[in-house]
Amino acid sequence: MPIAFTHVPGKTAEAAVPFFYDFAETATKLGLIEDGGFQKIVVDDPAGLLTNMDLAAQVLNRTASLEVVLTHWAGVIEPTVAARQLASIDRESGGRLALRMISEPLNDDDAETRPVGHGVVWQRIDEYLVLLKRLWSNDLPFDHEGAFYSIEGGYVPRKGPHGVDHVIRMGGQSGTALKAAGRHADVFELSPGSIEEVRHLMERVRGAAAEHGRAGRLRFALPVRIHWGSSLAGHRAADLSGPPAQAALSLLAYAGLGIDEFMIIGVDTPREIATVGRETIALLRNSLARREASEFQPGAYAPHMGLETRAAG
Repeated sequence: MPIAFTHVPGKTAEAAVPFFYDFAETATKLGLIEDGGFQKIVVDDPAGLLTNMDLAAQVLNRTASLEVVLTHWAGVIEPTVAARQLASIDRESGGRLALRMISEPLNDDDAETRPVGHGVVWQRIDEYLVLLKRLWSNDLPFDHEGAFYSIEGGYVPRKGPHGVDHVIRMGGQSGTALKAAGRHADVFELSPGSIEEVRHLMERVRGAAAEHGRAGRLRFALPVRIHWGSSLAGHRAADLSGPPAQAALSLLAYAGLGIDEFMIIGVDTPREIATVGRETIALLRNSLARREASEFQPGAYAPHMGLETRAAG
């Protein structure tokens, strides 16, 4: 399966303003991203969830093929409202929307009625996703009374093209997070680390998904950060850093693990976008094509120094 590349905007110290601050300038960058070999872009603006939904609609309207990975979390809007809005965005884009669920702490009002903790946050996410899927698939209105949500006559009349199979992305490392991801995630966003650390997390996630009969449909994405200097000075010994061309070689070993997607961080100017498209994406794809043609076994490549792999944000 071909490796997909996802652009993660504005996650560098040099990004003084959000990537989507000036949408006229952003539109130009979107064209470069689309032409440079990226298939997806993450929308995760500091202004919050409702702004993310508006920006996702604008990005989908300004591009022809990019999939928008919309960062989303439970608790801001009710599931019925979210299901309706997400279905509308997905429908108008022809099915190019994916939902990226992240954990957020419960608000102060919630804290007054129930203890706030990691497990409670993921319990709410689980109930929220169950309701979204039901709203995206039901033929008749339904009622629901749960720990976090109460719905009467829940129904979304105009479903998106994905229906209940809307792509959901999740991440995390705790057992609680993996349990929720095993039940709901189509794409799991890995935490960066060494080859062995990433392999171990992938095995844990597959195990969680297998409990729901979903191990075979799970895909993996790895966030990676581009650095624009060639020196290793100033970085911790565990970090891998280097120029874009060397990054492609570094990622070969990770691709050998069965990772389907790389989420590229630190590429925001037109020059950076074009350089990564030419020196990282194209080179990695060509290297993988040669490896497949030579019938190399997965994992045959040893990791090379060349790229720092850190989580977005």
